[in-house]
Amino acid sequence: MSEIKNRDEHIIELVNVTKYYDDNLILENVSFYVKKGEFITFLGPSGCGKTTTLRMIAGFDLPSSGKILLDGKDISNLPPNKRPVNTVFQRYALFPHFNVFENIAFGLKCKRVLNTYTNGEGKSYTKKQRLSKAEISAKVKKALEIVDLEGFEKRAISTLSGGQQQRVAIARAIVNEPEILLLDEPLGALDLKMRKEMQLELKEIHRRLGITFIYVTHDQEEALTMSDTVVVMADGIVQQIGTPTKIYNEPANTFVADFIGESNIFNGTVVGEKRVKFCGKTFPCVDDFGVNEMVDVVVRPEDIVMCKTNEGQLKGEVISVVFKGIHYEISVQVGKYELVIQSTESREVGEVIGMRIAPDGIHLMKPKYTKNVFDGTITKRNTVAFADGEFECDVTQLYPGSRIDEEDYLVTAQGERLDLTGTEVVVEVGLNDIAISDDKDAGGTTGHIISIIYKGDHYRLIVRTDESEEDFVFATDDLWNENDFVSVVIPKEKIKLSLKHHEEKKK
Repeated sequence: MSEIKNRDEHIIELVNVTKYYDDNLILENVSFYVKKGEFITFLGPSGCGKTTTLRMIAGFDLPSSGKILLDGKDISNLPPNKRPVNTVFQRYALFPHFNVFENIAFGLKCKRVLNTYTNGEGKSYTKKQRLSKAEISAKVKKALEIVDLEGFEKRAISTLSGGQQQRVAIARAIVNEPEILLLDEPLGALDLKMRKEMQLELKEIHRRLGITFIYVTHDQEEALTMSDTVVVMADGIVQQIGTPTKIYNEPANTFVADFIGESNIFNGTVVGEKRVKFCGKTFPCVDDFGVNEMVDVVVRPEDIVMCKTNEGQLKGEVISVVFKGIHYEISVQVGKYELVIQSTESREVGEVIGMRIAPDGIHLMKPKYTKNVFDGTITKRNTVAFADGEFECDVTQLYPGSRIDEEDYLVTAQGERLDLTGTEVVVEVGLNDIAISDDKDAGGTTGHIISIIYKGDHYRLIVRTDESEEDFVFATDDLWNENDFVSVVIPKEKIKLSLKHHEEKKK
């Protein structure tokens, strides 16, 4: 998270917020702040928790634990109508039987304001009153000016385009003069051209109003175009917070690198001071990691420069060229690795080219996954149960020099006979030691593929089990699809076991 400089600037702050729906974990220990007047965007794939976060700020949902602060005061349990916020939804929820003016004025007609008066004795008193027709008309007119819909007051909602209806929804939200405007994928129903136009208009409306905008989207370009700050979310966890430039140029992990724009992602090894080896070659870089440290390497396609074969750090054969309107997307085979280049220059399929990458075009990250670790239990069959399944294993590794007798008891090197049923163990499996099958009975457990990231010469997949939601992370050469239902296959000799109480003593 960004460094907190001055808490007085914070209009909203989430502190260790966790949210469950029934027994399902939606958000886990989320903490961040929003500065006054900021345009901040929650960005992530469907189901990542971004809309739930917005709903908790609005007061439609309450956190299971943690706090939501408004100007430093806890509002976690404050009802929506007591919060200085208004929300614009993807479905605009306009009243079809009202015209534009009536839609925008609806909330104002229900509103009560506190007015101060002086009686005949010179004493002041306050009274809650409705806004006058003149006051409502003036506020609606100002809101229409802000969204560039002057003169549309008497138009029927059914006669408006999608973009115009969106502006009416925004006008209805801002007419109440909220401190914070919440926008939940408000452009999702618009076509591409209208969406791009509305992105610029929303940014201009934010500039003119000067209030805080909190925006939700799954569209990366939308987030990068409009935001002062981007909060990237996945699996109910904040992955990275930063400016659009920082998020794009310095992703915190492979998820962010893969989700934000196009990326070439490779496994690499640091071989010297600011020197990294990947794709079989050594490159100078700007990130400083320890020698022999394994890293994830990110190279954006636009940072690969094509050159003559004798001038490049890499040499490869062009295998595809696709024109994208403002650039060509060129795929190049370099040995067993595949790289993607974006350039205003084209090349021919089959052409052999050289490639150069400047040190500041190479971004190194600490790998999030280095092995799979699970809590397991030995069964009466001397198998190990973990991650909603059961796998064949070698239990003799728990006691060096031991063996299994004819009645399936473990006999230690000292001759002690043990029944391991119920023994708690730590299970470790390497990233290259897992396979999957579309035969649900082929492996020890089953799950759905929730993530696929291409890493130059292989795919990194994550399979999540359905019951306890345990994740298997592994490398494969085979291409699968997200959401495929698969079984997880782990060879017996690839499962490493250790007694759990021994591991706890080491900590």
